[in-house]
Amino acid sequence: MVTRSVMLLCILLAAAAVPSLAAEAPLRTKVTRIPQTTPAAAVPPGILSIIPAQAEPGSRVAISGMGFGTGPTVFLGAVEVVTQAVETNQVEFTIPSSMAAGLYALYLKRSDGTGSRSYNFTVFPVRPQLLSLEPAMISSCASGSERDIAARGKNFSENAQLYFDGAVLPAKVLSTDSITFVLPAVSGGLHQVMVKNTADTASVPLALAVETRPEISQVTVGEEHVNFYELSIMGRNFSQNSIILVDGVQIGGQGSDRLTEREKLIYLGCTRLVYQRHPYSPVNKDFRLQVVNGGGEGSQVITVSAP
Repeated sequence: MVTRSVMLLCILLAAAAVPSLAAEAPLRTKVTRIPQTTPAAAVPPGILSIIPAQAEPGSRVAISGMGFGTGPTVFLGAVEVVTQAVETNQVEFTIPSSMAAGLYALYLKRSDGTGSRSYNFTVFPVRPQLLSLEPAMISSCASGSERDIAARGKNFSENAQLYFDGAVLPAKVLSTDSITFVLPAVSGGLHQVMVKNTADTASVPLALAVETRPEISQVTVGEEHVNFYELSIMGRNFSQNSIILVDGVQIGGQGSDRLTEREKLIYLGCTRLVYQRHPYSPVNKDFRLQVVNGGGEGSQVITVSAP
């Protein structure tokens, strides 16, 4: 009987101890890690394209990328350049005209001060531009100030040199857009004019035409003698070996008709010839006259009414 009571007491004590043990057991929970994200403002702007990647002062450059934000600024080395926002994440700027040639680190800064990676950007020396020659055509017999020529353009440096047919020609730089020079004694035809700021920066060449074709502007009767008179032929581009054709008959030069040997052609300069004509009658008649130079270039044919 005592033994049975003792067993019952043990069972009750064991039952009472179960909740206490359960309360002391640790709870197992699953912990989920939350990934840490970098705030968007802390991500540096990224440059994806620079077009063009090299240029000369005054050129327009476009930069595209991501994370530019609002009001980004562009730097070429230590120089901040004025930018213009074209659209989101795209800006444009003009290389300052005062920027010296060289290699620069180009990068972008957002308004919060965060900068992009830097890229190499080459600024070329300013290339001169030759736009026109005044005049672009000149007579081979032009003299004095008539041989002065003005080269018009832009970006001429104060040490710019003018090249005529590949050789340096003395010239005067008046401004960044004007150079003057004197046409040297050259043969007729087309000649090449070019401006160089440095050995590596040359303009596109322009053609200068030196005209040698003779041209008659006026024919007048001059001094009269016993059996001949002088016919004065005015014009330009006459040469010392010029001849005249009178109704197809050559006067002057070698090979003229022996019947007309007494008639002479006298060269008085690039703009004047004198034809000593021996008429067989004092009555005016019409005849055709043309000046032909040694190279075969001929003037227009004109009709003259004279004895």
